Amino acid sequence: MTFTGNCEEAFNYYKKVFGGEFTSLSRFGEMPPQDGYNVPEDQKNLIMHVSLPIGGDTVLMGSDAGGEWKKKTITGNNFALSVNADTREQADRMFSQLSREGQVIMPLQKTFWGAYFGQCVDQFGIGWMVSFDESQVE
Repeated sequence: MTFTGNCEEAFNYYKKVFGGEFTSLSRFGEMPPQDGYNVPEDQKNLIMHVSLPIGGDTVLMGSDAGGEWKKKTITGNNFALSVNADTREQADRMFSQLSREGQVIMPLQKTFWGAYFGQCVDQFGIGWMVSFDESQVE
C-alpha cells in the first residue's frame, strides 16, 4: 500500500488492529544516494518500507510516496500485489509475463537492500511487485 505521508500513522493503527510487530521498517533517509539523487530533507523521515505480518502467510507492506510519485498517488492506484519468487528465473518469467502489454515501473534488478526486485502494472491496470531474495536460498 502506498500512502502520501501518513504510512507510519496507518501502520501503527494496523498494528493495534492485528497485533504483532513490524518485521522491517526503513525510512527514505536511510537510502544511499543513487545516480546523484539525494532524498530531500522533508522526505527523509517518510517510510520507504514497512512490513507487518497479520497471520499465516499474509503480510501487509507499505510505503510513503514522495516527490513526483506523491502527485500520482490516489486512492485506487495506491496498492500493488507482491509476489516472492523461489528462483531468479521464476522472478524473470513472472515479471516478463505480468509486464507484457502493461507498463514496467522499475525493471527487475539487484537492489541496495539485497533483493532482485521489480515493479510493473499489468495489462489490466493491476500493480505488481516481483521479488527474489537470494539470501533465503539454502
